Amino acid sequence: MPLLPILRFPDPRLKKIASPVAQIDDQVRKLAADMGETMYEASGIGLAATQVDVHRRVVVIDVSEERQQLRVFINPKLTRCEGVQAGEEGCLSVPGIYDTVERAERVTVAYLDLDGQSQTLEAEGLLAVCLQHEIDHLDGKVFVDHLSQLKQSRIKAKLAKQARVTA
Repeated sequence: MPLLPILRFPDPRLKKIASPVAQIDDQVRKLAADMGETMYEASGIGLAATQVDVHRRVVVIDVSEERQQLRVFINPKLTRCEGVQAGEEGCLSVPGIYDTVERAERVTVAYLDLDGQSQTLEAEGLLAVCLQHEIDHLDGKVFVDHLSQLKQSRIKAKLAKQARVTA
């Protein structure tokens, strides 16, 4: 399976809002498998289709220690958010940048699995943070959007400098 190219912030395509998946077919299953492989290769714990320039509501996540429990969420929707936690986040689309973001401590998400079956998952801790982070991507948001304008400007400048150095 090919590795998919990951968009880098501030690419405007990261701002696109993803469309719901109308039918789960082999194309969607292949997308999820390719996204999983891409996420593992990039040493990530989550990846939204938006990050690979596919604007459909598909997310893959694996927060397990052994990195063998890939979860696929199709058309995920947060139905409940409780509590507040602050933690350091990073993102495959914003390489090398980490900052503190406030998120809900516990969430409930409704979604479809790869068989098209409706599922509900209650999550807390890292999985809850990851779900919120990836669903943000589907809604055209990157974690740096939760930061101050000053921090956003500094991050853009740092990434632009990195791009010049590696070019």
